[in-house]
Amino acid sequence: MNFNLDFVQHWKWYFLVSGVILIVGLAVLPFFGLNLGVDFRGGTRLDFHVGQPVSQEEMAAFVQEHGLTPSTTQLASEGQYVIMRFEEEIGKERLAALRQALQAKYGEEANIQESTVDPTFAKELARKAMIGVLAASVGIAVYVMLRFEYRFAVAALISLLHDALMVIAFFALFRLEVDLTFIVAVLTVVGYSINDTIVIFDRIRENMKTYKLKTADDYKRLVNDSIRQTLARSINTLITVIFMAAALFFFGPDSIRNFSLAMLIGLVSGGYSSLFIASQLWYLWRVRELRKQKPAAAS
Repeated sequence: MNFNLDFVQHWKWYFLVSGVILIVGLAVLPFFGLNLGVDFRGGTRLDFHVGQPVSQEEMAAFVQEHGLTPSTTQLASEGQYVIMRFEEEIGKERLAALRQALQAKYGEEANIQESTVDPTFAKELARKAMIGVLAASVGIAVYVMLRFEYRFAVAALISLLHDALMVIAFFALFRLEVDLTFIVAVLTVVGYSINDTIVIFDRIRENMKTYKLKTADDYKRLVNDSIRQTLARSINTLITVIFMAAALFFFGPDSIRNFSLAMLIGLVSGGYSSLFIASQLWYLWRVRELRKQKPAAAS
């Protein structure tokens, strides 16, 4: 695959597209925040397997008969699967009574799965999850710096931040639940994105040995040629992983629906940033240094 595409010329449009999406998505964070799940907020999550279509109002009225008021309610599987979150913990006796009433109303196949997290533990879990993501990103940047140079490392770190924020922005904008599987998805996306970016950076480094780099056009040709030479691998890998994530989203269980959606968004963003963000950042940095050197040489 050797398309004569110019991946550098329209870098302003690439940055603009990413910037608009990130600004729109992240703008809602100060007002609404992330829709944190039980894992990070504490409380109880009840998964109702009803076995027949129900409405949110019907299920809300059902739990209110037992003295419970859900903070959020989500329907899945055409209303046959209901996810409710409660701020308080639900004891075993109340849960047993709720399960018995559910089966009496909807049949013996109806059931409830319960997940309770202490608020203090949830806060600690959220803190450690954030530290884990930051540590992974910094570790990757150090690795790239040692293997290549600091310019590549900074460009790669910005690209990784772009991918992580893209997933966060999407979940914030559409008020999707953020739980532990979300963190796993983000870390997976970061690993995929840096792998694809390193392949392109490695080709740039190898080509630098044979290219005469004296002008901005020389660097432009270097980056374009390097991306074109790795384009087939990048596209084939991206299509493969997107098919996997899409299969999980459309055919997987409802319990991992948000995980597979985060993967799908992040993989698309990771492929985009590898081709249109990371290398362009490195190119702009080198061109800026080149232009600074020219006046110094002239004087």
